[in-house]
Amino acid sequence: MTERFGSYQNEIYLQGLGGQLPPCSTDATKLEASAREVMAPGPFSYVAGAAGSGATARANREAFDRWRVVPRMLTGATERDLATTVLGTRLPAPVAVAPVGVQSIVHPDAESATARAAASIGLPFILSTASSTSIEDVAAANGDGPRWFQLYWPGDADVCASLLSRAKSAGYTALVVTLDTWTLAWRPSDLDQAYLPFLKGEGCAVPFTDPVFRGLLEKTPEEDLNMAILRWIGMLTGTDRTWDQLPFLREHWDGPIVLKGIQHVADARRAAEAGMDGIVVSNHGGRQVDGAIGALEALPGIVAAVGDRLEVLFDSGVRTGSDVLKALALGARAVLVGRPWVYGLAQAGEDGVRHVLRSLLADFDLTMGLSGHRTLADLGPDSLQRSPR
Repeated sequence: MTERFGSYQNEIYLQGLGGQLPPCSTDATKLEASAREVMAPGPFSYVAGAAGSGATARANREAFDRWRVVPRMLTGATERDLATTVLGTRLPAPVAVAPVGVQSIVHPDAESATARAAASIGLPFILSTASSTSIEDVAAANGDGPRWFQLYWPGDADVCASLLSRAKSAGYTALVVTLDTWTLAWRPSDLDQAYLPFLKGEGCAVPFTDPVFRGLLEKTPEEDLNMAILRWIGMLTGTDRTWDQLPFLREHWDGPIVLKGIQHVADARRAAEAGMDGIVVSNHGGRQVDGAIGALEALPGIVAAVGDRLEVLFDSGVRTGSDVLKALALGARAVLVGRPWVYGLAQAGEDGVRHVLRSLLADFDLTMGLSGHRTLADLGPDSLQRSPR
């Protein structure tokens, strides 16, 4: 029997009879404002901020608003099946927990809390290379839950190979390679406060626990933190990769490989030609290029070009159940969601993450049914109508 995510609303109402309210809002569009009240200014701006004027982050939401769901009636959508398989992983719903680094600036339990919450629902947890927690400790927290590893590609080949080997040994089954953040964009929200957590050693647990990286240092990170930080930052930033370097990843990773940050049809085709297993259509939530297109605008053309050759995932701007529906109707196999659950983590730790994810799934489940869709296969372009600009 498939899980009925929509029943979470009944659980909330019943708990309300005993005076218990949700740990944070069920409205994902309100979570940013409530998280601001509990987070320090630097960490909040780091999570919420975007590149330049914020035009791309706004474009992400505007792109969703331009598509409208067209409900159908009398379709027998009482029972719904949202299960799917993505990158070889069987999932209860087409949603994954996007890679977000430096979670220690949000909550002391950091990535371990998020990994536990994701596992409790059965959603893939994608661990960022910029994690505040080691690859192995997150795997332990995640238990039997599905997990993928996101790579910020370090300049040292031996260090890169070591990270991939550790991730594979710790049960991460897919590799998600972020292409769009080989150097930081101009982010005024961080610059105005001169706030960059990595300079204090936050978000560096993955390299600092890596034997190959540690072997490159004259002193351990525990003995000379500043030098270790500088060595890692220099290794991680400032070098844009090229397509002819992708075979290195295949040589050191025998599972599915996904390229994250694809927005142009030509790049999607290059990814397919290179033998990649998937791509994530994404603009990094508007954090890298100011004035870029909304990610959802790029999705239909990319699906048309390569959707029959590799798995097309989507992120950037996903907030609600209808957002998930729209992305799937436009051809995405699954969506990655980031900021909303980070705000839940800030407000209530593991319980906050779980609540935000369950709320999104409940919203999606109910929206599927009320719009007349019983399965993911029912979704398609005719489920939507594009509104005039």
